[in-house]
Amino acid sequence: MDDSRPDRILLTGFEPFGGDGHNPSWPAARDAARTLRGQEVDAVAVRLPCTFGGSTEALEQALIEHRPGIVIACGLAGGRAQVAVERVAVNLQDARIPDNAGCQPAGRPVDDAGPAAYFSSLPVKRIVAALRGARIPAELSLSAGSFVCNHVFYEVMRRCTAAPAGGGVHTAGFIHVPWDEQAPRQAAADPSSSTRPALPTLPAAELSRALVIAAREALRTASDLDEAAGALY
Repeated sequence: MDDSRPDRILLTGFEPFGGDGHNPSWPAARDAARTLRGQEVDAVAVRLPCTFGGSTEALEQALIEHRPGIVIACGLAGGRAQVAVERVAVNLQDARIPDNAGCQPAGRPVDDAGPAAYFSSLPVKRIVAALRGARIPAELSLSAGSFVCNHVFYEVMRRCTAAPAGGGVHTAGFIHVPWDEQAPRQAAADPSSSTRPALPTLPAAELSRALVIAAREALRTASDLDEAAGALY
C-alpha cells in the first residue's frame, strides 16, 4: 500500500564541508520547513551528509520515512550572490575537493545506467520570478556543478522520474544558496596581502524565506512561465 503524501514537502540541506564550520543550506531548509508548518503546510527537513555515498543513503532513508510528494534539495554555492534555482542535473561526479569521507571521484557517472541528465520538475522560472518579486536576488542556473550537490540533485530526479503514477515523488529539484552572515573570509589572490575580500552573502532569514516561496510555488498547479530565460554562455 502506498502511503505517500502528494502535498508533503521534503526540504534537504547539507552539513558543513571543505573545512568550514557552517553550511547555510541546512538552517535555511530547517527554518523554511518550520515556517511552512506554521502556515499549515505539511513540510519536513532533513540534513544530508556532504558525501557521495552517504548523501544517497540519507536521501533514500528520508524518502522512505517521510513519503513526500515534493522534494526541494538545497546546497551552498559559496561565491554566488543570488539564490540559484537549478535546471539541469548531470550524470557526472568530478570532485575538485574530497567530500567529507575523503572520496574524490574524477569523471565518474552518478549512475552507470542512467541518462546523461535530468531536468528539474519544479516550476523553475516561476520560482525565480516569485523570488525577484519578493526582492530576493535570484537567478536561473544551468549548472549545479559536479560535486555532492549535483549528485543529490541527480539522485532526487532519478527517483522522481521512476515514481509510480499517483504515488511517490512527483515534483523535485535543487536550489543553491549563497553564504549567509556566517560566511568565512575569502583568501586573497596574494597570500601576503592583509586585504581579504568578503564573499557575497544574503541574510539567513532571506535564504529560508526563499525556500518557503519555492515550496509554495511547487504546491501550485499552474504551469511554468512560458518565456525565454536561457543563457548565451
